[in-house]
Amino acid sequence: MASNKISAQTSPSDNVRKNAIPNYARFVMGGLSGMAATCFVQPLDLVKTRMQMSGAEGAMREHKTSFHAVVNIVRKEGFLGVYNGLSAALMRQATYTTTRLGVYTSLYERFKGPEGQQPHFLMKCALGVTAGAIGAFVGTPADLSLIRMTADGRLPLAERRNYTSVFNALKRIATEEGFTALWTGCIPTMTRAMVVNAAQLATYSQSKQFILGTGYFEDNIACHFTASMISGLATTYASMPVDIAKTRIQNMKIIDGVPEYKNGFDVISRVARKEGFLSLWKGFTPCYMRIGPHTVLTFIFLEQMQLVAKKAYGVK
Repeated sequence: MASNKISAQTSPSDNVRKNAIPNYARFVMGGLSGMAATCFVQPLDLVKTRMQMSGAEGAMREHKTSFHAVVNIVRKEGFLGVYNGLSAALMRQATYTTTRLGVYTSLYERFKGPEGQQPHFLMKCALGVTAGAIGAFVGTPADLSLIRMTADGRLPLAERRNYTSVFNALKRIATEEGFTALWTGCIPTMTRAMVVNAAQLATYSQSKQFILGTGYFEDNIACHFTASMISGLATTYASMPVDIAKTRIQNMKIIDGVPEYKNGFDVISRVARKEGFLSLWKGFTPCYMRIGPHTVLTFIFLEQMQLVAKKAYGVK
């Protein structure tokens, strides 16, 4: 009688949750997928940053096109110059992407219906915003190091910071500017991450759901690739203005205690006024060429890791 009573109280969803991928594994898979993707797209991220800094206050417009930027970087800094800041980029993925994808996939599972129904689109956006904000706060120190390291080569020799690695950057920023300086640009970074994640994670999930619903695709790499490219395009359009604000704030100079920009809104208004409204999408091509493949590779790696994890933990 007692055993019958216990089994009657156990719902199918309870059994599914018992055979679920542990949350720690979701965080590990999120970080590893982002780091793997970064190894392929770091040169595009560097070009994007240089394009966004070109034409900033007191600086000449150095790069007319993405190709021109690549040629200049290779000529002045050598072939490996396109990988400047790789250690910081990997650290950023290890902190930011580990957190955001871990939080998102955990919340996504939590908000599924009792029979495994997908959360609706607005809920996916809300989960993306939450994951992005938390991930960005955790990842800001690494992101700050990345922006400075990738922008360093465009400065005159006397003005370069010459960080030798992300650890050297973190240590010097904390010692020379104060510990809280590691979170310089935290607000625009979190704003960008909220926009990016609402666009990227929600549109990826929604696109994948729609594509599978057509009946022409199976849940495989072709489906993941198509959904990722749609997601990457939406993400690039939505995030560029806040991305350029974040980039310039994190790389700005402080003269006589006065910062170059007051906040993100100040950056956006000054860029639009002095460089033209469309300059808010400066570096769009390398940004999409970076976000598109990075989104594709991140989700392909993540999906493959999840398939392995599901088999390992007996999840159907």
